[in-house]
Amino acid sequence: MTQGKKLGKPMLGEILVQYGIITSNMLKNALKRQSQVGGQIGSILIEMGYVKTDTLLQFLSKQLGVPAANLFKVDIPPEVLKVLPLDKIREYKVLPIEIGEKFTFAMVNPKDHIALQNIEFILGKRVHPVVVPAAQMEIALKSIEKGGQEGLKGRALEQSSSVVSHGKAPDIKTLLRSLSEARATDIQLTAGVPPSLKQGTELVRLKLQPLTPDDMSSYARSIMSPEQQEKFAVANDLDFAFTDHDLGRFRVNIYKQRNSVSITMRHIPDRIPGFRELGLPDDLEPFALKNQGLILITGPAGHGKSTTMASMVDLINTSRRCNIVTLEDPIEYLHKHKNSNVNQREIGIDTMSFHEGLKHIFRQDPDVIVIGEMRDPESFKIALQAADSGHLVFSTLHSRNATSTIERVIDIFPPDQQAQIRVLLAESLLLVLSQRLVMKKDLSGPILAFEKLVNTYKIKSFIREGKTHQIRSQMLLPGEEYSSVDVALARLCIEGKITVEEGLKHADNVAFYQESVKGKGPR
Repeated sequence: MTQGKKLGKPMLGEILVQYGIITSNMLKNALKRQSQVGGQIGSILIEMGYVKTDTLLQFLSKQLGVPAANLFKVDIPPEVLKVLPLDKIREYKVLPIEIGEKFTFAMVNPKDHIALQNIEFILGKRVHPVVVPAAQMEIALKSIEKGGQEGLKGRALEQSSSVVSHGKAPDIKTLLRSLSEARATDIQLTAGVPPSLKQGTELVRLKLQPLTPDDMSSYARSIMSPEQQEKFAVANDLDFAFTDHDLGRFRVNIYKQRNSVSITMRHIPDRIPGFRELGLPDDLEPFALKNQGLILITGPAGHGKSTTMASMVDLINTSRRCNIVTLEDPIEYLHKHKNSNVNQREIGIDTMSFHEGLKHIFRQDPDVIVIGEMRDPESFKIALQAADSGHLVFSTLHSRNATSTIERVIDIFPPDQQAQIRVLLAESLLLVLSQRLVMKKDLSGPILAFEKLVNTYKIKSFIREGKTHQIRSQMLLPGEEYSSVDVALARLCIEGKITVEEGLKHADNVAFYQESVKGKGPR
């Protein structure tokens, strides 16, 4: 039973401590593990080697006032299992173990009177419950799921339990290979559940055993340097890039949750994809090749902003002869020097922060400045000044759409500076590109839907006058200056590339999107 639910008074763990079967420290450790991976406290005490199964059953029997049974020492023939339909065995999580003069059923909670009444109604017989450990019941139910009601052998269940309990989690390289081979963007590792892949917007769990806190600590140590381990011990959260010589480069975030480690890793392709491969229009290329101005790439986290920015930088690196300086946290795509010099600086290693890196950036004679993400007013101001004084500046922001991006940039400054920032932004901004990765209709992978805002004379006026909210209402249809994400989603839907429902998940103006695809798109 869970420690948080009473089986009478006192609770199971407390009774075991009172009788000297386990220590208070053992109970504390078991409760900590329960908070991390879930499950019943009794089964966790067995798994951790603190109590024997028979000892636990003895105490459960005393607490509940019913007999106990060890399923690993019981053989259940097919005719006994078939006394109750399989769907009812699943629903009530009970197991018939004896029929005859009396019907004996194994239960994790024999005080579940509603379940008992329902079973007795189905059978037309009085049922006598016996208590069994939750872990044994789970193994027995899984065995029935696989083999049907063809009988159970206690010894086979015990061997199955040994495989589950002692089976080693795959090493980190095996998991990263799964990520590389699957059509997935990320792998998520968390104690209590199997490793999971992120495919589009869906989480898919691998058919593996749930990871333990010890597994997670081992994974973290295997991919962090000693210096990174020291930083993580202080901050409980760390971003960095990890390279495997066989599988390539991965962006990593490690963080603490519920007293254990969790890890998210994203595979970064070795080759930087081009515009057409990403689904970006060719008319973006002239903006990327300008000598001066600000380009902002926005959208939710995990929707390809860094990849789009890397593609633009690679275009400059190929087409121009200039000096490119980047500030990244961490460095994801590694750029080779082509016609340009590309100096990539990593936050925390090459410079302490984005702000510190930007303070001295003009001394590095940059032509193009790439800022992984602008997070504070000082960084924004330096970036705007750089874009206004002969430099091409790229950056990313987490914002929902192109027009809200402009307001977010302005709102980060104190009210007495916002009028000046509006003027500076209106003069220096070239383009805002807001993007979403949307799952294709055939589920083969994501496709890009984007919103484009070009800073024409009309848009400059809106920005200066504080009327950016009017851009969306006045320009629902695509044009030279502005094309909304809703138009892009509707087009993808009408072309049969995404479903109506998938587009609806990402639409900004739901009513406009629904009207645009009404009767046209695939479902």
